[in-house]
Amino acid sequence: VITEKLNLSDDVAGATFLAAGGSAPELATSFVGTFISHSDVGFGTIVGSAVFNILFVIAACAWFSSVELVLTWWPLFRDTCYYSTSLGVLVFVFYDHVIEVWEAAIMFSLYILYVVIMRYFNPFHIYKNDD
Repeated sequence: VITEKLNLSDDVAGATFLAAGGSAPELATSFVGTFISHSDVGFGTIVGSAVFNILFVIAACAWFSSVELVLTWWPLFRDTCYYSTSLGVLVFVFYDHVIEVWEAAIMFSLYILYVVIMRYFNPFHIYKNDD
């Protein structure tokens, strides 16, 4: 309902709202691991689940779909570039094995920027359907 009210395309809705909803359990696990049990399980959970989502979830969806999935190049290219940039920023801020508040703010701001780019600045939207 929210994505329809905001008039979001399926790929934008999937990469923002639906991805956030799907990541809620790992966010909860990371919070518990970090703030209650004081372990570094949070970091491993986040990075590990990204690999799981990229490899297993996409493969399972394609495998068990009743119709042939038609994917276009633009969402894959867009998200791969942003994901690669995000990993680079993560390596930079985690280099000293401590993530300071200002570094966390940078990473959070990058996600907000991603959402804004997804919603308002999609210059290649006309190319999203490869016929």
